Amino acid sequence: MNRALPAVRLRVPTDEDAVAWHRIFADPDVMEFHGGRPAELSVYEELTARQRRHDAELGFCLWTLVDASGEAVGFTGAQPWPHAWGPAGQIEIGWRLGRAHWGKGYVTAAARTTLERVRAAGVPSVVAMVNARNERSVAVTRRLGMELAETFVTPVSQQQGYRFRLDL
Repeated sequence: MNRALPAVRLRVPTDEDAVAWHRIFADPDVMEFHGGRPAELSVYEELTARQRRHDAELGFCLWTLVDASGEAVGFTGAQPWPHAWGPAGQIEIGWRLGRAHWGKGYVTAAARTTLERVRAAGVPSVVAMVNARNERSVAVTRRLGMELAETFVTPVSQQQGYRFRLDL
């Protein structure tokens, strides 16, 4: 199916976006592959502050994904891999979207914009770390032309995951 992707806008997360992300991601379906339950508001306050630092220092971050009406619907972007395990030192592309916006092409459109931006910032390659059961995200990596580089088990949840890679 080759349909037109929706218009999306990516912006550096604001303090208000922490509240929006907390609300949008309070859905257990959205959090199924991210710990299974909603995080506290303080988690999103710290995350949006860290993304503002990334944008200022690196020229990219996990941006707030805004639809045509100006509503925050999730995030898409890139950041240095934030954990002690996994692809340390590599740039991770990632996304999370409110349930009401699934299946409409938002993530693919925003991820393509992200790839353009990180390429322009001089990043030579990106990885995407995806829960092996997350068929929607696996499909996005394929639409982006990413290749499976590794199968792994996460240290905390003991879930199987995939590391996809794309040379820019």
